[in-house]
Amino acid sequence: MKKGLLVGLLVLVLILAAVAYLFVGSEEAEIKADPTTFDVIVVGGEPEGVAAAISAARNGAKTVLIESRDELGGLFTYGMLNFLDIPQGESGESVSQGIFKEWHALIGNSSVFDVEQAKAMFRQMVEAEENLTLLTETDVQAVVKDGNKVTGVTIKNADGEKTLTAQSFIDATQDADFAVMAGAPYFIGGEDIGIADKKMAVTLMIHLNDVDWDGVRVAVETEKFGPAAMSDSAAWGFVELTHVYKAQEENTRLRGLNLAKIGNDYYINALQVFGVDGLDEASKQEGIARGKREIENIVKYLNAEFPGFENAKIASYPSELYVRETRHINAEYQLPMADVWANRDHWDSIGYGAYPVDIQAQTPQDYGNVVSAPKQYAIPFRSLVPREVDGLLVVGRAAGFSSIAAGSARVVPTGMVSGEAAGAAAAQLIGTDRSFRELSGDASAIETLRQTLAKQGAFVEHIETTYPYMGEWYDEPIQALINYGLIFGRYDNDMLVDNETTLHAFTKLMYDTIYRANRTYFDANEAAMNEVREVVLAADDIALTKDNAMSTLTAMLALSSEEALLQDARLNLALGRVADGALLQLKDVFAIGEAVMYFERK
Repeated sequence: MKKGLLVGLLVLVLILAAVAYLFVGSEEAEIKADPTTFDVIVVGGEPEGVAAAISAARNGAKTVLIESRDELGGLFTYGMLNFLDIPQGESGESVSQGIFKEWHALIGNSSVFDVEQAKAMFRQMVEAEENLTLLTETDVQAVVKDGNKVTGVTIKNADGEKTLTAQSFIDATQDADFAVMAGAPYFIGGEDIGIADKKMAVTLMIHLNDVDWDGVRVAVETEKFGPAAMSDSAAWGFVELTHVYKAQEENTRLRGLNLAKIGNDYYINALQVFGVDGLDEASKQEGIARGKREIENIVKYLNAEFPGFENAKIASYPSELYVRETRHINAEYQLPMADVWANRDHWDSIGYGAYPVDIQAQTPQDYGNVVSAPKQYAIPFRSLVPREVDGLLVVGRAAGFSSIAAGSARVVPTGMVSGEAAGAAAAQLIGTDRSFRELSGDASAIETLRQTLAKQGAFVEHIETTYPYMGEWYDEPIQALINYGLIFGRYDNDMLVDNETTLHAFTKLMYDTIYRANRTYFDANEAAMNEVREVVLAADDIALTKDNAMSTLTAMLALSSEEALLQDARLNLALGRVADGALLQLKDVFAIGEAVMYFERK
C-alpha cells in the first residue's frame, strides 16, 4: 500500500513538473516569438543599415531591419551607384574590412558591381541571420520616447500599423530621418562653417548599353578628352569633357567620366545636377527629370564624339539621385577636418576612413576641391552618438562629422564600418541599463567593443603615423584653417607653404576666414569688410608684402591704426615673424588667418 502511494506521489510530481516546464517553456517561446519586441531596431536598408543589422544579430541581439523600399541596398541599388570608392590606408590595403569585405567578396571583389547582384547579396546576407527579421515596404510613422530615450517606433505596411519596441535603435537612413524624428540636433550642409546654402551637386547615374570597350580604349590611349585610365571593367578620367561638352539643361554639367562595365551594361557617374534640395522630394523629382533630359543630350554628344559610344543607347534611368550631403547630426564628438588631415587615431576608434576629402562643386561656376588625401583616420564611437537623444546611434554620411570631414567619411564602405560597430555596440548593451552615451565615455567598455569588432574581421588596430608639416610652427594654423575648408592640400597634401602670394589672394582668404570663423566680428564690421574687399580686388594684383598686408587688414578690421592691429597677441606674433618690407609666404598668411579667427577689438 505504501509502495503504491509513493509511486503515485512520484507520478504526480513528474506530471506537475512537466506541466510547469511546458508552461514556462511556452511562455518563453511566446516572448521569444513576440513580433513587436526586439533588442535592436535598425531603420534604413542602405548598405550601412545592412551591416548594422547583421552585426547586431551575430552578437546575439534579436534584431529587425526596417526598409521603406521593396529591397535592400539603397544608394547602390536604387541610385545605381556601382563604382566603389574603397578607402585604402597607409599600407595600400582597404581599411574597410569586416562585413563590407564579406559583401564585397560576394559581388566579386571588384571596384564595380552588378546592381541586381548587389541587391541579391544584401538580402542573402540578411536572410542568413536567424536573429534578424527584415521588414521591407515598411514606413516609419512615429517615434516613441520615454523622456529623451527612444523606446519604440510605429510602423505601417501591408499588414497595417503597429508599434515595435526595443532597447536600442540605429538610424541608417541617408538623411538621418529617424534621428530627426526622435529630436536629435543637426545642421544642414555647410552651416557649421558659416555657409548655410552649401549644397554639393547631386548626380543622376547614366545607364547605357552597346558601348564598344575597345573604342573607349582608343580614347584613353589618344587622350582625346585628357588623361584617362582603364581596366577590363572600369575607365576613369577624361576631364576635358567638362570644358568641351556644353550642357543644354540649366544648372547641369558633365564632368570627367567614371565608367563601369558589367557585361553589356555601362554605368557612368559624371552628370552633376545643381540646385537640388536633397531633403525635398519635389526638388529631387525635378532634379531627376532635368537629369534625364540632359542625359539624352549627353548620349547624342557621346555618339558623335567619343570613340566606342557610336552605338550606345540609354538602357534605363535610376529611380533615385545620388545625393552627397544633407543633414549632419550633432554628436558627442564632431569629427573635424583637422583629424582627417592629421591622420588622427582615437582611443574609441571603431574603424577607419581613408578616402580623399572630395568636396564636389556647388554651382556650374566652380569645380569643387579635394581638401586632402589622408593616409587613414579613426572614426570615434562618440561620432555615432547623437546629442540629446538616448537609445540611438546614427551611421552613414549623416553621422557626427563636420561638413568638410564628411567629404571623405561619407563614402559607403566607411559607413558600413560604422554600421557594423553600431550593431555590435547595441548588442553589447543587452541586459544592462546603460546608455550609448555612457558607453561612449567608458574606456573599458569601448575596448570590449573593439575586441568584438576585431573578432568579426573589422580593422580597428591603433595606428601611429605622421602627417604633413607635423611639428612645424605653422602646423596649428593649417589645421585651424582646414577645419573651415579655407585651404586645400589636394591629392598630394601640398600646402605650398614656402610660396609667396598676392594681395588679392590674401584679401579673399582674410575675408572668408572672418566670415566663416569669426562671424560675430564680421557682422559688426560687414560694411568695412565689403568695401575693402571691393577696392582691393578692383585694383591690379600685386605681390603681398608685410606693409600692404598690415594696411589691408587694418582697414578690413575697421581699426584706427596698425598699432591697434598689433595689440592683438596672435596677430603680433604672426606678423612679427616677417621682416619689415619682406614678401609674405603662405605659411605666414596661414598664421595671420588663424589669428583673425579669434580677433576682438580691444
